Amino acid sequence: MTIETLFRTEDLPVAERFTAWNDFVASSFLPVDIRTDHSADFRATVRALDLGAVQMSEVSHPSFEVHRTPRLIRRSDPECYQLLLNVRGSLGVTQAGRDAVLDRSDMVLYDSSRPVNGSMTADGAVTEIVMQLPRALLPIPQNEIAPLLVVPLCGREGIGALLARSLLELTGHADRYRPDDAARLTAITVDLLAALLAQRLEVDTLLPPHVGQGVLLTRIHAFIQQHLSDPELTPATIAAAHQISIRYLHKLFQDQAHTVTAHIRHSRLEHCHSDLANPQLRSRSILAIAARWGFTDPAHFSRSFRAHYGMPPSDFRRLAGYDRRVRG
Repeated sequence: MTIETLFRTEDLPVAERFTAWNDFVASSFLPVDIRTDHSADFRATVRALDLGAVQMSEVSHPSFEVHRTPRLIRRSDPECYQLLLNVRGSLGVTQAGRDAVLDRSDMVLYDSSRPVNGSMTADGAVTEIVMQLPRALLPIPQNEIAPLLVVPLCGREGIGALLARSLLELTGHADRYRPDDAARLTAITVDLLAALLAQRLEVDTLLPPHVGQGVLLTRIHAFIQQHLSDPELTPATIAAAHQISIRYLHKLFQDQAHTVTAHIRHSRLEHCHSDLANPQLRSRSILAIAARWGFTDPAHFSRSFRAHYGMPPSDFRRLAGYDRRVRG
């Protein structure tokens, strides 16, 4: 059982698409008034990840304007925040007397209980990621957050980049997750958002201790992914890069699925597995693929791959090629 939902207007008759889109937005996000020049054949896709209290969606659609009026707020108000991450296109949002124009990878937070207007335009499809969460879920008082409503939040550096990458990863691979993952994924994203807002507001002391630990752990996971090709990636180098002790690093991983060393090995094997199944990399040797992901000892790589996947890498590559030929 997955926690992913896929909605495509192109699966519907042309005449029904725009009405279906309006209905979907009202039931899955917020009731809004949508105005567009593309209503005659409205082509939109939503890939949604339902984590229970938090929903995340990758949304692609033609240009349109959106308005949430006092009348629509009275009709339905889930008392939530929505965080918008601009992936493609030009996005503008107005709320509480403030206007925000988002560059690519910028984010903006707005409140469902206040009127809001948005403009989303592009030559082709506009793409954004929407994260919706109850206001009460953030560990920062609403009056503290209010000054950051409709203020651009940079997603290209620091904690903002960690949050943006997490949203892209989660929505881009929503089919990988199961209901048992929901609580962990919720905690990761809410902690990152809380840390980003607290940093902008300079009220880090308002955050409970676990938020800082969660953000540090997310930084460490990102660091590991960025340095998997380095054979010298070890708990010692990771701890040094984050100015913590090796003992504290291991403590952070106590509740994770793997130890630090096992996580590095598992991540490297996953990348090798993917590369060996990739027909575009057929000309690259198995040893070159292993070295690309930090394995310097061919025998150790072969043993590790066999232990994890039940067969040597050469057999897996041959079977992957056979499966492609059969399917083709």
